Amino acid sequence: MSSPTADPSAAERVHVTRSRAKPGGTAADGAGAVPFRRARKPPWLKVPAPGGPTYRRLKAEIGAEGLNTVCEEANCPNVGECWERGTATFMILGDVCTRRCGFCNVQTGVPSWHDPLEPLRVANQVKRMGLRHAVVTSVDRDDLPDYGAGAFVGTIRSIRMQAPGCKVEVLTPDFRGQEMPLAKVIHERPDVFNHNVETVPRLYPKARRGSRFARSARVLKTAKEMGGPDVVTKSGLMVGLGESFEEMVETFGLLREHRVQVLTVGQYLRPTENHLPVERYWHPEEFAAMEREAYAMGFESVASGPLVRSSYHADQNLPERAAAAVG
Repeated sequence: MSSPTADPSAAERVHVTRSRAKPGGTAADGAGAVPFRRARKPPWLKVPAPGGPTYRRLKAEIGAEGLNTVCEEANCPNVGECWERGTATFMILGDVCTRRCGFCNVQTGVPSWHDPLEPLRVANQVKRMGLRHAVVTSVDRDDLPDYGAGAFVGTIRSIRMQAPGCKVEVLTPDFRGQEMPLAKVIHERPDVFNHNVETVPRLYPKARRGSRFARSARVLKTAKEMGGPDVVTKSGLMVGLGESFEEMVETFGLLREHRVQVLTVGQYLRPTENHLPVERYWHPEEFAAMEREAYAMGFESVASGPLVRSSYHADQNLPERAAAAVG
């Protein structure tokens, strides 16, 4: 299988590639990647700067509660749109991660965050925002005995008490592959269990130091086996780190083999010059082709686009419950 061929005019719009001497009109380095400071993003990646009234209000409220959101920590390009819609992805267990992924903007170090009331404060904010679908994620906390599973349990329970009509999606670390922490989380029956594999297996040594693709895939499969029809499984990948179309499709197949039901695919955007470079920007037509391939494999819901992130419009990217239960 090969990447779909587009018409010549579409091909010209793919400005950043490894095969051109000056992708996007900027000078590439020796490896063909675009230097951070001189890179010019293609037009389909341009989004308005956040600053609407709802965004400003939520920023103040979330800050007043001392809460963290992955929207801000990861420099999500959709933060303005999502917060204007009144949705946010809460990041528990602090803002310092014990791992150092080459693409991630969350700071790495020795975490000191410990707030037993955080689950309740997150739930209060979910209730105040009137959310119908709340997403809860965390930094990796390899320093904790349960790798942070207890905080997810407390947050799920608190949201169910404070906002009983709200669906809960958790986006968890891999818990170092340990089944007991995972079992604690699945026992609470989150509506969606999400664990992102992030990239194709070949790029793990470069992009996800401290993680292994096989371990992440096993976490997803075990979550489905534990949760059965009550829990929808979800995972996400990004493009732009040097993967091929064929590798992406092959990885989709591996995820389906591990009983993943919902898939998201988006473009990697380099946070700073200290992060991995963008090898190329994928064209929207390529994202559409990946979406078709994923649906053909049996995924029940697929969101594939340059600005798609794991939690982007999460409430709209789920299959009907009856259909999802079959996965």
